[in-house]
Amino acid sequence: MYRYPRSSTVVVEPAGTEVALATSGGVTSRGPAAHPVFFDGFLGHPEQSAAALLAVAKVARTRFYTPPGMVAAILRAADPVVTSNGDRLRFESFSACCGVYARYDVLPGALDGPAIDTGTTNVDFNPPMRRALATVGGLDPVHLRVGEDVEVTTMEATVVERKVPLPERWLKGFVEVQLVAAVSTPAFEVPAAEARRFLRSLPATAGRKPLWVVPAGRGLRLTSRPNPSGVSLSGTDRLKPLEPLLRFARALRAYAAPYDPLGAGGIWELDLDDARLVVGLSPDLSRGFSGEGGVLWDLADDATEEDADVVSALLAFEPRIDVARLAVEAGLAEDRVRRALGRLGAAGRVGFDAADSAYFHRELPYDAERLAAMHPRLRDARALVEAGAVRLDGSTGYVTSGGTEHVVRRTPEGDRCTCPWFGRHRASRGPCKHALAVDLERRGT
Repeated sequence: MYRYPRSSTVVVEPAGTEVALATSGGVTSRGPAAHPVFFDGFLGHPEQSAAALLAVAKVARTRFYTPPGMVAAILRAADPVVTSNGDRLRFESFSACCGVYARYDVLPGALDGPAIDTGTTNVDFNPPMRRALATVGGLDPVHLRVGEDVEVTTMEATVVERKVPLPERWLKGFVEVQLVAAVSTPAFEVPAAEARRFLRSLPATAGRKPLWVVPAGRGLRLTSRPNPSGVSLSGTDRLKPLEPLLRFARALRAYAAPYDPLGAGGIWELDLDDARLVVGLSPDLSRGFSGEGGVLWDLADDATEEDADVVSALLAFEPRIDVARLAVEAGLAEDRVRRALGRLGAAGRVGFDAADSAYFHRELPYDAERLAAMHPRLRDARALVEAGAVRLDGSTGYVTSGGTEHVVRRTPEGDRCTCPWFGRHRASRGPCKHALAVDLERRGT
């Protein structure tokens, strides 16, 4: 539940603009805080910064996909998450359908000094504040406060309580975006003029089948034919969050997830003045990041839980997590550190910045019990093992479920199962519960 000492405000005056962002409960370098204070100073490139903050807030209030049969999309907008990594601020949000991720990175050149503290919290983006932020323009200075020292009481007059909690789908989305970003590779980069031409030429309607964006001379073009050199794009309107920042853009970069002819999503990044606006798209218009399940292998490995405890104790809200350094300090192999980071990502505790090709530290307010409840496939897999429904015969596993025996075979491409779920999704949405159950049984023997 969001709880703010007062509403965020934006005051535009002839001498400059004052932006005061109210913070809710979060985590700092010193531990939990009711209302963290992260930054108090001037913000560079004011018009660009205001447009980017509004873009991230708008994504949280937008539904890009409405399931069939849903009469109207009920938007229960969540407030953006802000992380202070010391030398930069990161504002993050997800769309109401959880298929679009937005992040605005305010880099060191746009901040007039270091952060007061490091950590993660939510910030209040109320309608009056957004309307005022939309009037910021020109070169007038902007003074930004993220949090403030206040004495919070229980009096209703001093506390603004929001009735919208941070959605659990956001937590699952955070880890899936991190997984996609971590395995994505640079696909192409085009200058600002070509970026504007391409994005403004995209069809207004969102088609169901994925298209592919491929380089064409100095620019880009769309094709319906799957192309391993391109980036899949399902729902062209899902790139609209980038449009308000096009007038400030220096370049547009795209990072492609591992090739899948059915579509694999991708990461899009506008290079701005001392900042970046990042938009992540799920593989399919109807599939939000929250349902992908790519983290289930890490969660099923009990060894990663102990490794994650060791690694988490060494994190200090770094803007770039050095995996090699962590491996030395934790006394673990680098691959175990990466799997531990995957598990920490399942709790929203790390993200991945494709531009830096590095993890970054953040914290979200979720506990382990809620985390386990959010992954029913893993829960069902554990139940199958406990019920004795799994039998191993060499590299092949047999799982009896619902009166049917499913066969799980190891292949160079990964485990394959004979169940209908695997037949529909293959490995595109993480493992099925039968493959997970076989993996758990193997680890226990």
